[in-house]
Amino acid sequence: MPLFKMSKPEASASRLAPWKIAIIDDEADVHEVTRLTLRRFDFENRGVKFLSAHSGEEGLALFKAHPDIALAFVDVVMETDDAGLKMVNAIRNELNNHSTRLILRTGQPGQAPEEEVIRKYDINDYKEKTELSSSKLKSCVYTAIRSYRDILTIEKSKRGMEDVLKSSSSVLASQSLAQFGNAVLKQTLTLLNLNNSVLYFSTQQTDLYGDTRMTVLGASGDLVELSEPGISTRIPESIEAEVKQVLASKTHYQSKDVFIGYYPTGEDSHNILYVKLDHPLDELQRKTLEIFASNVAVIFQNLTQKEDIQKSQKELIMVLSDAIEMRSKETGGHVRRVILMTEFLSKKLNMSKEFIDTIRYSSALHDVGKISIPESILHKPDKLNAAEWSVMRTHAQRGYNLLADSDRIVAKMGAVIAKTHHERWDGKGYPEGLAGEDIPMEGRIMSIVDVVDALLSMRCYKPAWSPEEVKTYLKENAGKQFDPRLTEVMLEHFDEILEIRATEPDEVA
Repeated sequence: MPLFKMSKPEASASRLAPWKIAIIDDEADVHEVTRLTLRRFDFENRGVKFLSAHSGEEGLALFKAHPDIALAFVDVVMETDDAGLKMVNAIRNELNNHSTRLILRTGQPGQAPEEEVIRKYDINDYKEKTELSSSKLKSCVYTAIRSYRDILTIEKSKRGMEDVLKSSSSVLASQSLAQFGNAVLKQTLTLLNLNNSVLYFSTQQTDLYGDTRMTVLGASGDLVELSEPGISTRIPESIEAEVKQVLASKTHYQSKDVFIGYYPTGEDSHNILYVKLDHPLDELQRKTLEIFASNVAVIFQNLTQKEDIQKSQKELIMVLSDAIEMRSKETGGHVRRVILMTEFLSKKLNMSKEFIDTIRYSSALHDVGKISIPESILHKPDKLNAAEWSVMRTHAQRGYNLLADSDRIVAKMGAVIAKTHHERWDGKGYPEGLAGEDIPMEGRIMSIVDVVDALLSMRCYKPAWSPEEVKTYLKENAGKQFDPRLTEVMLEHFDEILEIRATEPDEVA
């Protein structure tokens, strides 16, 4: 058989766990005879393990300790005339165990008439002890255990479908490839009940120019340090060779210790699920995984397209912002620093995740209006005269006008920031002279961040200020130029702000 074709799970070298049979009877001979008769019993490569109890109370304790009992022979009359019946009722209704096959055996049928007992109690068979010969006892056990097996399969299938639906919902809630990878990892391990196995989830995409990308979406176990989820990387050669053969054969592959699922998402893109197994997947696990991973493939395709669009938008924002800074004879370091600083300050202010994610990129658009300011004003090394300053001040409104018609959230916030980041807390700013909390929070955050970074940086018209000079300026202007609460937070974390700035230094010309 070719290596990369779906193979049947290989039989385990050791026998499977035995079926548990409980004997609940107050007669010791009954225990002995049952054990002797069934000692060589075997069904589907599984023997039997006997559990004994000699009263209804002991029997109930036995079920609490062993909820996976396949079959129980229960005597009716033990410590009381109806001890067995009470125990059956407790098993079904208190322990909520409806899987175990319960067979009543009685030596006193008059105490518990068959029709009445079967009608009132959830039992699976009723036998008089005298009618259970060796052959009939074995036949009875085969039938009961086969029923138990089928019930477990149905219950497992039901749980598997419920898990698929829950898992798909969890994955659908992902907002990024990194979140998606973590969700896939967690839910697949849960679905397949793989506690210590290694899961590796990747996608191969070939673009218009023939470049192929293998992206790690989630990893655990030996591969957990392979890469940050969502980052394009080169996977280990041993895995890469197997994955390439699966891609070539376009089919799943399973051996005793590896499962590789193949899920095409388009003509030139494929999802690959690599799972290192402790034991072969059974048929139900494979089918469950097939349903789940097929849904995941579609979700991933949509999420990839969404994230590619978002990344393209963010990259274009950065290119535009850098171009504006270069035109202003300033370095692109300012843009990158205000991105980091606004994000940091927003977190310290406990703003919402959506707000933080948006301001991270919207802040880069704060000076987009400068694109329309004449270079003679932007590049003037001396102080601007009144007429020139009047033109410079128009960049706030012009930036807003450029962005205001967009319905994209980054552009929407960018428009607000562009227009309001020169407003002052005391109402003496521009372009509208807003004051206090009438100034949007994003504008107030941008205002203090922009000024702090500008003061700490060298410009063509001034030298860089020292940290102590900047802190003094902030204290003097709290409640005047800046929101006093933001100023307090900025001063409290000023050393961290300096560390952030150090990660994006100005380039030396």
